[in-house]
Amino acid sequence: MDSALIPKGVKRCPLPQFLGGLAVAGVVLLWGVYAILLIWIKGLHVTGMNDYYGFALWIWADLAVIALGGGAFFTGFLRYIVGKDEIKNIINFAVTIGVICYISALLILAIDVGQPLTRAWHIFWHANVHSMLTEVAFCLSAYLVVLIIEYIPLVLENRQIDKVPFFHHLSHNMHEVMAVFAATGVFLSCFHQGSLGGVAGVMFGRPFAFREHLFIWPWTFFLFTWSAAAYGPCFTIFLAKLTEKITGKRLIKDNVYDLLAKISGWMILTYIIAKIADTWYWAAVTLPSQGHTLMDFYSNNAFYGIWILVAEIGVCGILPALILVTKKGRSSSTLIWTAVILGCIGVCLNRWVMILQTMAVPSIPFDSWQLYMPTWPEVATTILPVAFGVIVVMISYRYLPIFPQEQELNPIEP
Repeated sequence: MDSALIPKGVKRCPLPQFLGGLAVAGVVLLWGVYAILLIWIKGLHVTGMNDYYGFALWIWADLAVIALGGGAFFTGFLRYIVGKDEIKNIINFAVTIGVICYISALLILAIDVGQPLTRAWHIFWHANVHSMLTEVAFCLSAYLVVLIIEYIPLVLENRQIDKVPFFHHLSHNMHEVMAVFAATGVFLSCFHQGSLGGVAGVMFGRPFAFREHLFIWPWTFFLFTWSAAAYGPCFTIFLAKLTEKITGKRLIKDNVYDLLAKISGWMILTYIIAKIADTWYWAAVTLPSQGHTLMDFYSNNAFYGIWILVAEIGVCGILPALILVTKKGRSSSTLIWTAVILGCIGVCLNRWVMILQTMAVPSIPFDSWQLYMPTWPEVATTILPVAFGVIVVMISYRYLPIFPQEQELNPIEP
C-alpha cells in the first residue's frame, strides 16, 4: 500500500526505516507537547520569564522562524510576480517550509498566550485596533491560510488522490490561479514582517531597539521585511541541500540554486548596507540625542558583548553576501554551504538582539544588566517546531511531488 502512494519514477527508503525516522522525531515532538501542556496547566512561572523578560526564548524563536520562512513569500514573488520560471522547481519545497514555519509561529503564540481556548480568540473578537501586534496576528493567520491553499495542490497531486477526477481537476485549476494567492501572500508577509520590526522600533523606553521614523514607520519596519526576503531563501537552499545529503540524491538542478542564491546574495548585500546605515545613525545621532553612547548597550558578559554586532553585520552579513553575489562563490559547494548557514545564523542573531538584548539592557540609571536563562519547558517548546518540521518534510518528500526535477536527475535503471 505504501509503495502505491509514492510518486511514480522515484525511489524511497524502505518503510521500516521511514517509520523509524518518524518515531525519533515523534519522541522529540511529544517532549515538546508535554512541555506545552505543563505551561498551559501550571502557567508561565515554569519558564524563565520575569518582570524584565516579558518576551523571551520562544518569542525569539517565533520571530526567527517567521524570518526564515520568508523564503516562501519571496520565492512566490519571484515565480509568479517577477516571472522567474526556474523558481518553479524549488517553490513547492519553499511552500512546504513556509507552512512548517508559520504553523510553528502560531503555535508559539498560542503557548505565549497561556490560555489558548479562553484567550487566543480575543485577538480576533476583541481586537486592539491600535496595536501592531493585532495586525501581526491577523496577517500571520491569513498568510498561513494562503500557504495552506498553496500547499493543497501538492497534496492533491499524490499518486492515488490524483486518480480521482474531481481532485485532479481541482489541483489543475488551483495552479492556474496560484499567482493571485502568491500576490496576496507577498502583501500579507510584508505587513506582518514589517510590523514585527515596528513593535521594537517604537519602544522609546527601550533605546536599544528604538529607531527614527520614515513617514509613520520606524526604520526597523522596513529592515525586518527586507531581511526576511533576503535571508529566507538561504534557509530554503540550506534545507533543500540538507535533504539532498540525507537522501543521497540530487533533487534540484544547479541553475535553480544559482539563481536563487544570486538573488538572495544581492538582497543580503543591499540589506546589510541599509543595516549599517541604520546602525551608524542610531549610534551617531539617535543615542547621543538621548544621552547615551554605543557602548552603553553592549555588556562585557558573553551574551551581550559588542561581538554580536560584528557577528551579525560582518561575519553573518557581509561575508555571505560577498560569497553569493560572485559566480565563483556560488559554484563552490563549500562556500555556498558556508554562505547559507551564516545567512540563517545572521537573521536569527538579528531577531535575538531585537528581543533578548533589548530586554537585557538597563533602561534606568540605577538598574543593571539582566541575564536570561530559559527553563527546560522553554527549550522543549522551542525545539518542538524542528521535530514538527522534520516530520512534515519526511512525509511530504515520501508521498508528494515536491521536487519536480527529481525523476530527471535520478533516473531509475530498468
